[in-house]
Amino acid sequence: MSLKSLNLTPELYDYLQKVSLREPEILAQLRAETAANPRGGMQIAPEQGQFMAFLVRLMGAKKTLEIGVFTGYSSLVVALALPPEGRIVACDVDAEVTNIARRYWQKAGVSDRIDLRLAPALNTLDQLIANGEEHTFDFTFIDADKRNYINYYEKALTLVRPGGMIAIDNVLWSGKVADPQVNDPRTESLRAFNQSLQKDERIELSLVPIGDGLTLAWKR
Repeated sequence: MSLKSLNLTPELYDYLQKVSLREPEILAQLRAETAANPRGGMQIAPEQGQFMAFLVRLMGAKKTLEIGVFTGYSSLVVALALPPEGRIVACDVDAEVTNIARRYWQKAGVSDRIDLRLAPALNTLDQLIANGEEHTFDFTFIDADKRNYINYYEKALTLVRPGGMIAIDNVLWSGKVADPQVNDPRTESLRAFNQSLQKDERIELSLVPIGDGLTLAWKR
């Protein structure tokens, strides 16, 4: 995984941040704390977070879904971009690491916008569908176990409204998806996932080379 956009020199990446990044202090603090975590490489890049917030505001999103929370940077980015009545259903299984997320949500004053569901995400998604919430979400962000991406995507596509968007992280996988010598299960899963979306007529598609690769799927 990568903490910055692929194929940028360090000098150009620094320039990109200097002229475009508007990261609130609370997000910078969370990013710094996450960097000290042994799994800190799972954190999305700040320019990716800003891009996601831009999309959420552009769409006028109010009801969103997150699959994979970690320390809560992406959910905090989205929560700060939502109107006061906005809501995030956030799915994760790790109570310990999401305690960091909860602390920052509270500190930022947006904890009332985030409904954290500590359970396997597929179970939570099935529950949302069973509760009649299909076609009601405006935006979904998927950043969890790669071998389940296709399953998360299919359920998210049911939950997102027509005209809604699904954003999927790590689709370029530090370039490994394009390396035929790399054949581990996660890489193979991502290759198959990317290929399946390229052919999916239910969506409009754009793969943006930001962070570790971000696919945007707009539901027709």
